[in-house]
Amino acid sequence: MDFNMKKLASDAGIFFTRAVQFTEEKFGQAEKTELDAHFENLLARADSTKNWTERILRQTEVLLQPNPSARVEEFLYEKLDRKVPSRVTNGELLAQYMAEAASELGPSTPYGKTLIKVSEAEKRLGAAERDFIHTASLSFLTPLRNFLEGDWKTISKERRLLQNRRLDLDACKARLKKAKAAEAKATTVPDFQETRPRNYILSASASALWNDEVDKAEQELRVAQTEFDRQAEVTRLLLEGISSTHVNHLRCLHEFVKSQTTYYAQCYRHMLDLQKQLGRFPGTFVGTTEPASPPLSSTSPTTTVATMPVVPTGTGLAPPEEAALCLEEVAPPASGTRKARVLYDYEAADSSELALLADELITVYSLPGMDPDWLIGERGNKKGKVPVTYLELLS
Repeated sequence: MDFNMKKLASDAGIFFTRAVQFTEEKFGQAEKTELDAHFENLLARADSTKNWTERILRQTEVLLQPNPSARVEEFLYEKLDRKVPSRVTNGELLAQYMAEAASELGPSTPYGKTLIKVSEAEKRLGAAERDFIHTASLSFLTPLRNFLEGDWKTISKERRLLQNRRLDLDACKARLKKAKAAEAKATTVPDFQETRPRNYILSASASALWNDEVDKAEQELRVAQTEFDRQAEVTRLLLEGISSTHVNHLRCLHEFVKSQTTYYAQCYRHMLDLQKQLGRFPGTFVGTTEPASPPLSSTSPTTTVATMPVVPTGTGLAPPEEAALCLEEVAPPASGTRKARVLYDYEAADSSELALLADELITVYSLPGMDPDWLIGERGNKKGKVPVTYLELLS
């Protein structure tokens, strides 16, 4: 118990000495040991790395999970060291609603069939988003978080210890300076004609005491200087390790870009497949008086065929497969053909479609009864259906 009390008193004394030194430095009443320029640059770079890592980490979390409530919930699960429950993505939830709507409104109707197709695509998008979130969290967020919760905490601890060692060193310097000033004053020989012998004896005794105090202060200063130098070297090595941290974060950043590229490529592929499937669907607006989509321009030839005519039902009609026109036998209209520039590459789904290459020019026109989302395209002696969304119609 006595030992603990002595240690407590010693720690309190050290804390008080540091507090006094710190306060006097703030008021300009004490000298402060300055670190070299290289060390200060290392400190500034470490602080900048920490601040920007925090910002990038937080904003990446917002990108991966825009819902703040969900982020708070995941944070609490991580702090409690519990597994984060699986969460349905927005795309998967939308797919579920569309599938339920198709089931209730009629899966055999054109609207129901389209809802089912879109719901399948949205489900694939949701699964791709889930994979992207998982991959980005492991390859990018986890290393950033490990740096802030591991390496940076170690650096901060050593920096605080270095600050304490510096305060101790400067306090020892101040104590030695005061002791030497008092010793110089005490060693001044008194004048016997004006001072009694008793004062001379007291002066000699004080000089001896201050001499011992100077020796003690010099010993404490050497110890404090050694501890400060040792701690400065440890902190410097940790700060120089920030370069390795930058290399590691650079590698993680490349992994994040790779996962993001894969995710968007999957999304593009899924939507392109969906667009092709919807383009091959029969017209869903049969009998309507309004066009299925706005005209491409005021002079577009598709404005007059935006709606499909009502086909009377009867037993004598041939099936749609037999009534389909053979594109090779169809001659382009005398007027109404236009030039179009291809915006993106397009791979033909079957022999009735025309494969396209980006930036090429083709001749396009429409036929009565065609789906407004499609045109007939010609390139030389090749002819086939082409999607309107892949074209830029020219005058």
